[in-house]
Amino acid sequence: MAGSIENFRLKVFRIVARQLNFRRAAEELRLTQPAITSQVKALEEELGVALFDRAGGRVVLTPHGIKLLEYADKLQLLAEEAVQALAAGSQQNAGTLAIGASQTVGQYLLPNLIAGFLRKHAGIKVTTLGGNTEEMLDALADHRVDVALIEGPAMRRDIRTEPFLEDHMVLVVPAGDPWADDEVALEDLIGPPLLTRERGSGSRRVVETALEAAGLKIKELNLVLTLDSTEGLLSAVEAGLGAAFVSRWAVRNQLTLGTLRIAHVRGLKLTRMFSIAHLAGPAPAGNAGTFSRFVLENAQSSLPRVTGRVPVRIKANHAAAAVKPGSEAPTSKKAATNKRPASRPRV
Repeated sequence: MAGSIENFRLKVFRIVARQLNFRRAAEELRLTQPAITSQVKALEEELGVALFDRAGGRVVLTPHGIKLLEYADKLQLLAEEAVQALAAGSQQNAGTLAIGASQTVGQYLLPNLIAGFLRKHAGIKVTTLGGNTEEMLDALADHRVDVALIEGPAMRRDIRTEPFLEDHMVLVVPAGDPWADDEVALEDLIGPPLLTRERGSGSRRVVETALEAAGLKIKELNLVLTLDSTEGLLSAVEAGLGAAFVSRWAVRNQLTLGTLRIAHVRGLKLTRMFSIAHLAGPAPAGNAGTFSRFVLENAQSSLPRVTGRVPVRIKANHAAAAVKPGSEAPTSKKAATNKRPASRPRV
């Protein structure tokens, strides 16, 4: 978080200026509202100008307040850089770093990223917070984390993102399922039971967007179960409750063990980008800036190799034949009909 050498009155001013609400600023700083008001009033008296206009029950920055906020942000970044510079090259406490991560990133990528980061920046005290994408963006906006790693674009004006890693989502089924290692048509998804993440999940948003882009409406699907974690989805698929779309990173172990298999859906593109998110405004400095640069520059080399593509089995003349990677599937209408797997049960 922000360096402790930052001027306290300027810090209070910054938080109030960002929130434009004295009560919320008091909650964030864990102070009473009168204490916040007193600090702002003392700063205004010291500078001899009004920083906020409180007329009409609203709090807005005056022109002087807007100008001061620009410099207060710069001073905060300098304070963070100073703390980091003084601790560089030593094993002493080099400050703190609070990282938020959406579930897929937090469970399957973040541990390796933190390990690689701390090998280069020992002494930084790292804490993490997990949740879905929307929850992590809220935590970032509320200053509960310094940086957030999320599954896709933020779609918020107060947040800016930079992509750092491409991800592919796949449809997973139990090992003995008729769709296992096979290719299915998009319309085959209508009817059989499907499992999904909760609303607010970046994974769910990516899947829904891709399906609708391919011409399949969400209301046409038989969504039988909603779970709030990727691990819950995988366990439910293993239990035979249905099929689910998950990140390829999430299903690595199950594919290796053979408990789950992939079903390829023709005509469905499920590629997305993992992104690192910051508050809109100046580029992050201090430990947040250092971690962000590390992720952008070293994500690929810091992570284990994802499981390779599973060959798609295509049925022709009722005899199974393996299709080698790069080879073309039959293109005739008859061939396409032959290779469709047996229907999955409906519930």
